[in-house]
Amino acid sequence: MDIDDSARPLDGAAISEFLRSRPTPPRVLGLGEARHFVPELGAARNEIFRHLAEHEGYRTFALESDCLLGLLVDDYLLTGTGTLEDVMARGFSHGFGAVPANRELVRWMRAYNAEHDEKLRFAGVDGPLEYWAASPRQALTGLYALLEGPMLEAVVSAQTLDALLGPDDPWSNEAAAMDPALSIGRSAEAVRLRVIADDLVALAEMQSPQLSAADRELAALYGRTAVGLLRYHYWMADASPARWTRLSALRDAMMAANLRAAAANGPVLVFASTLHLQRTRSVMAFGDHQLEWWSAGAIAETTLGDEYAFLATAFGTAGTDTPPPDTVEGRLSALPWERALIDTGRLAERDPKPRTSDDFAYFPLDPTRLGTLDGIVFLARATFDMPW
Repeated sequence: MDIDDSARPLDGAAISEFLRSRPTPPRVLGLGEARHFVPELGAARNEIFRHLAEHEGYRTFALESDCLLGLLVDDYLLTGTGTLEDVMARGFSHGFGAVPANRELVRWMRAYNAEHDEKLRFAGVDGPLEYWAASPRQALTGLYALLEGPMLEAVVSAQTLDALLGPDDPWSNEAAAMDPALSIGRSAEAVRLRVIADDLVALAEMQSPQLSAADRELAALYGRTAVGLLRYHYWMADASPARWTRLSALRDAMMAANLRAAAANGPVLVFASTLHLQRTRSVMAFGDHQLEWWSAGAIAETTLGDEYAFLATAFGTAGTDTPPPDTVEGRLSALPWERALIDTGRLAERDPKPRTSDDFAYFPLDPTRLGTLDGIVFLARATFDMPW
């Protein structure tokens, strides 16, 4: 059977047909990045989201970026507060604010909102962390400011909270990622803050009837972020062999929680590494360790069920590398289109070979997992780039 029988050019009609083929309309559609910072993929993603917003009722674009910084982007989209330049400089983590495709998408979403009553939203779904983690200050003080009354003072005073948090630098010490002895996560102050965070989350639930819908959403974000960050810091101080596997799993659990929260506002397109969105365990070499943990997509699907769908991405010529013809990417390179959407079921029947790459940031398709994908977005050419 020709590959052409399982593929069609990637356009709005193909995306809509894919959605109609699902047993249930996806509440969350994951578009997995085979590699960050690929301009051609960013352009294709923007076209996909524009079609989803204009024709399929999608309301939120979610990105593998800091969930708290993302509040700046979302506010700009909803109200026009600030400038595009400031939002791109301060509203993204991981260097994503310097990506031209992200700037263009934010510009388009703001213009769309200026002309429509039903607004588009932005959500960062990553925690305020990379391999290290930020201070929980913003999350804890943000949640504290939304609450009131004697029960709040019984949990902690504002002055005591500030004293327990202390300076931000010890929390964000990047060296602690490699040396658990440098982590602040098991200090007496950090351990007490974990209990306080739990009590503040409970109090936010108790006081939810007096909060506006927007403040309830914000309180939930601050609460799960504070708890998640303090949990992450605690395990950064762990010296056991399971340390990095646990940290990777904690990060994806935070991402899954943020994804589910974003989906409460309507259908979501989420753009993140395939490692985070696939349905299976993620596996990654990290120094001398082989890490294996459940991805955010797999965790989110446990509650979303058929309302979660996942499209992986794949490249033909990637940077300067051309795939061997017996790989999935090599066979897809025979397609006559620059962009295509592929039914993976037909490909799995062909027993393709895995592609290898010297680029540590590029994750080619795993032929043994084709059956776990709902489809593949294929680009004939991809430029490997960094924005700095």
